[in-house]
Amino acid sequence: MSARIVEVRCLLSLKECFQRVPLPEQEGPQRGTWQKLEMFGSKELAYAITMHDYELFMAINQHELLYQVFGRYKFGKLTANLDIFMRRFNEIQYWVVTEICLTPSPGKRVQLLRKFIKLASYCKEYRNLNSFFAIVMGLSNIAVSRLSLTWERLPSKIKRMFSEFETLMDPSRNHRVYRSTLTKLTPPTILFMPLLLKDLTFTHEGNKTYSIEALVNFEKMRMLSHTMRTLKICRSQAL
Repeated sequence: MSARIVEVRCLLSLKECFQRVPLPEQEGPQRGTWQKLEMFGSKELAYAITMHDYELFMAINQHELLYQVFGRYKFGKLTANLDIFMRRFNEIQYWVVTEICLTPSPGKRVQLLRKFIKLASYCKEYRNLNSFFAIVMGLSNIAVSRLSLTWERLPSKIKRMFSEFETLMDPSRNHRVYRSTLTKLTPPTILFMPLLLKDLTFTHEGNKTYSIEALVNFEKMRMLSHTMRTLKICRSQAL
């Protein structure tokens, strides 16, 4: 078989691959579940989400945070519990976006948007800051925020509530509003984990582990332990 024929067959095979359509289950959901969500109250949903998040949060070993920051490959360790908890954040965030965008009726979409804002409010009340941030970030997603007609039909009280949530998420001055709010909460509190990992990463990358004399930088260890202590305090009481 000549090299030319082999080349032509390879090109035809590639063309067939590009023409193949994805499977239905690969295209994502085609319909929302707003009808099922109407069967549950926002407070009930928030409680169920918080109970599940609490189990995942308590399963995280403190060493997993250090493995994640210093590089798990250096220790040959797994951070499975931390990975699951971090994945949970993305799941809730994109669940909010998906449900709102797949709701065809404008009226039902307004009701669902209102329900998610109240859901965020109850998550905050239950001190589940991780899901609270995930829901608010989902509502702030460009796919949702561009639905101007839907937002305009919301009651003024709900709009003000969401504005307060956005203020709490303000990243200016190193998330000053969030950190101030966190100090006022009593345990158990489910932390906003991405920010905790960010604090640990900045401490690790901004300070050398060893000095020129190959001595341990205990000041860096002290700063890391101070951040880790936040996690310990938030889990010091049972839910």
